[in-house]
Amino acid sequence: MSFIATPQMMSFSEPLLLSSGEKLDHYRLTYETYGKLNAAKDNAVLICHALNASHHVAGVYPDKEDSVGWWDTMIGPGRPVDTNQFFVIGINNLGSCFGSTGPMDINPITQNIWGADFPVVTVEDWVHSQEKLVNALGINRLAAVMGGSLGGMQALSWAMEFPEKVAHSVVIASAPNLNAENIAFNEVARRAIVNDPEFHGGHFYEHKVIPQRGLKIARMVGHITYLSDDVMNSKFGRTLKNEKIQFSTQNVEFQIESYLRYQGEKFSEYFDANTYLLITRALDYFDPAKDYENNLTRALEKTKANFLVISFKTDWRFSPARSREIVKALIENKRGVTYAEIDAPHGHDAFLLEDDRYTSLVRAYFKNISKKIDSTVSE
Repeated sequence: MSFIATPQMMSFSEPLLLSSGEKLDHYRLTYETYGKLNAAKDNAVLICHALNASHHVAGVYPDKEDSVGWWDTMIGPGRPVDTNQFFVIGINNLGSCFGSTGPMDINPITQNIWGADFPVVTVEDWVHSQEKLVNALGINRLAAVMGGSLGGMQALSWAMEFPEKVAHSVVIASAPNLNAENIAFNEVARRAIVNDPEFHGGHFYEHKVIPQRGLKIARMVGHITYLSDDVMNSKFGRTLKNEKIQFSTQNVEFQIESYLRYQGEKFSEYFDANTYLLITRALDYFDPAKDYENNLTRALEKTKANFLVISFKTDWRFSPARSREIVKALIENKRGVTYAEIDAPHGHDAFLLEDDRYTSLVRAYFKNISKKIDSTVSE
């Protein structure tokens, strides 16, 4: 049974200098915490979210139906990341649309909604803002930073940007950068949004419209990449929506079409178009080796954390080969690293789903971490 979750908010007045050279003079971060911080403040675990997720990692909101946190199967009392042992923090990234400062907010300079004028943010910018919140909570060193997909990139970046502040980095279904194919998928999704007549150059808020058609297509494209070929075929195959072919080029003929349209429709009702552009671009830009002559080993030389790296055999968006690049670079730096390639059938989405081999591994890893932390709870 899920526990009750409560969103919190923290505001910052110290300017945050962004990778682009721009800065945010004032910003807020929405976050949730689960469990209790111990007396030594060494049992904190930061969970970094992927593209369309948020700070709501686990638990439920009592006043909202279907509000279970996106990683509720992984985090909570008695779960692999056990909140009886750990103080877990989930933070909504800057530029998102779930409470932290983003395109839907007012630009304090123009007094208009930011819209497309919101500054482009990077994975490193997110990590720097997260570090300020962690500091404000009185935590000097995190027991672990953990994330899947884009969240895994943040976990890797934390170990690079703040090596003294991370004991363990848990990188799941991720990569050291995007390949050309992944950038291409992101670009198709962005063009679908930008070319929607209701986008209005990113200032659709002023017109009181939403570029839903573009968002729907963007989500459909993305969702295809999250599923494995086996899962898609076993779940849908060539099953028709109706009993017979309708001989239509416009209407739904196959169940897979119906499923994708449903996912697109649902996504377009809650996600912000400018946020989608920002987050996919942050994915594109992440490439820590670029400042080291594309040498990932040199880039990870500054890290001091121990690592758990997990990939999934059927994940063709962030394939196991990409995780092994990270593992190889860590081994060459003589870092402590545990690597597992799980033969799960679900594709990229496997990191969000329950699989005994996967959850047992994470449970065992965090159980070992818990042996080294203070069990005294802070008042």
